Amino acid sequence: MATRTLRSLALASLGCTLAGCAVGPNFVKPKPNVPARWSATARANGAEGADQVTSGPAHTAAWWSSFDDPTLTALVRQSAEQNLNVKQAVLRIEEAQAQAAVVAGGLWPSLSANTSWSRERISTNTPNGAIFGLHFPGLPPTVTNPFNQYQLGLGASWTLDLFGTERRALEAANAQMQAAVAGERAAVLTMASDVAATYIDLRGAQSRRAILERSLATQRDLLQLTRDRRNAGLTSDLDVQNATAEVGTTQAQIPLADREITVDINQLSQLMAKSPEALRTELGRARPVPPVPPVVPIGLPLDLARRRPDVRQAEANLHAATAEIGIAISEYFPQLTLTAAGGYQAEGLSQLIDAASRFASLGPAIELPIFEGGRIRATVRLRRLQAKEAAVIYAQTVLTAVNQVEDALAAYGSDQARRASLKTAVTASRNARLLARQRYESGVASFIDVLDAERTEEQNELALASATTAVSADLVQLYRTLGGGWQSEDTRGQASAIRSGKARATADAKAG
Repeated sequence: MATRTLRSLALASLGCTLAGCAVGPNFVKPKPNVPARWSATARANGAEGADQVTSGPAHTAAWWSSFDDPTLTALVRQSAEQNLNVKQAVLRIEEAQAQAAVVAGGLWPSLSANTSWSRERISTNTPNGAIFGLHFPGLPPTVTNPFNQYQLGLGASWTLDLFGTERRALEAANAQMQAAVAGERAAVLTMASDVAATYIDLRGAQSRRAILERSLATQRDLLQLTRDRRNAGLTSDLDVQNATAEVGTTQAQIPLADREITVDINQLSQLMAKSPEALRTELGRARPVPPVPPVVPIGLPLDLARRRPDVRQAEANLHAATAEIGIAISEYFPQLTLTAAGGYQAEGLSQLIDAASRFASLGPAIELPIFEGGRIRATVRLRRLQAKEAAVIYAQTVLTAVNQVEDALAAYGSDQARRASLKTAVTASRNARLLARQRYESGVASFIDVLDAERTEEQNELALASATTAVSADLVQLYRTLGGGWQSEDTRGQASAIRSGKARATADAKAG
């Protein structure tokens, strides 16, 4: 009768477990609160020739390739394989996978084997132990004291997941694993953005240094011309000193550009987990700033929730927090554990596997909380509050993402307008400098006019180089805020490790 009852209870519990009876709320995927379209425009406030941003499907999988710079593409690819932050993020995924496998093991029965030997003596000065001191006349002693005890046995236990405690825990662990995957994608995105932004800044610094070198050569030529005119009695020492000061001022800016170049090279080396100056040979030669493409499709705001890693991570954290509510609620309900043990016990080793040495036990154990001092109720309330906080964090993450894209669009447009105006200014100032020098050589204009024209041209050229750098850097920031890059083949070197790790975790969970 007892065996039949136990079997019925086990089958009913197993049926409830397999049917998915789990207390607590089920996770509902949140709907991001985003506008239907972007409100900003990046057409450079109507400037002619400005590069356009459209709402077409975003091509963000390998956005760095849109700059059409093979060196930049190679740097991103190498950094994806070597960047230490990305490697840490991949390890966090594998840690989360291992944790999920640990939790999954709790759904299965546990089986253990044991063997032991002990030498024991029981006190005969106790009511139970006094039996060892008795001897019945005519009969040999049946028990010796002290005595040996040998044991060989098996034990099994299974806590049935009647109310979904373990399944909610596994759900939370899987959600945390998804959060770790999103964290790795965020690390890849940050890495690619940092590489591109630093590389563009390096090329911008090299361009500004080249401008300073050209300006310095022109100023030295003007200094020599001024000296010749002074020697011919056509000008005074004042013009010579002014020309000398202008040469010194420009020359003093070159070490600052060199320092910026060195910092950028070292930063790129660090992103690739290399020592400082490791990329000097590869990157030391000046090259133009990578240009932006004429058309940049960025998609719609709703795409952010599917693409941005931080939004997906916030959603996964909300999922985990929701599952934690079910874990807390399940503590209100009884816990059923099935246990079984059996094996052999004997005083002598030669008798260990005799039929008379067998022992066995089988039975269920039910534990029901009666008084916990309000602990369970407080835990449930805590988990609900944490889930509400996770929902607020998700909403805030989505709002931040939308605002970051809008800000990036505005910066991209305004810097293009600034670049367009500076192109006109550079052309005009270059013509003004040539005209001023011709007039000075003809004795019509003063040397101050030449210096002003030289200074204005240099400032406008440096400003144009900075604006050109800013436009390309703005596009990098725009791609960063759009959340692409982790889907690219260039950054999937770590993804293969993730997939193999997930396969191992799944196999471990199935093995139980």
